[in-house]
Amino acid sequence: MMRLNLALLLAVLASALYLVSVQYESRRLYTEIDKAQSVAHRLEADNERLQVEKRAQATPLRVERLAKAQLQMRTVTPAITHYVTYKSEAPATVGAVEVTAGLAK
Repeated sequence: MMRLNLALLLAVLASALYLVSVQYESRRLYTEIDKAQSVAHRLEADNERLQVEKRAQATPLRVERLAKAQLQMRTVTPAITHYVTYKSEAPATVGAVEVTAGLAK
């Protein structure tokens, strides 16, 4: 009878230790999930902030201001219209195809 009691005591101790380790692992995994969710929320907030900044950077007024300031560009007016004429050179032959004014015949 003493051996049976000792075996049962060892079984109870082993199951108690196993239960404690399982609970510890469960808590550890829960904290990891909580940390991962907080990181996901932070990343979503950063993504939304960056999308707003991207839209703000691409506004037509800002693009026009940068074009004037950095690229020295001007707005188009009818007073500054330049007409470009194209003078056709002699037709050039490429292989068996004759090319005139950029169009293949």
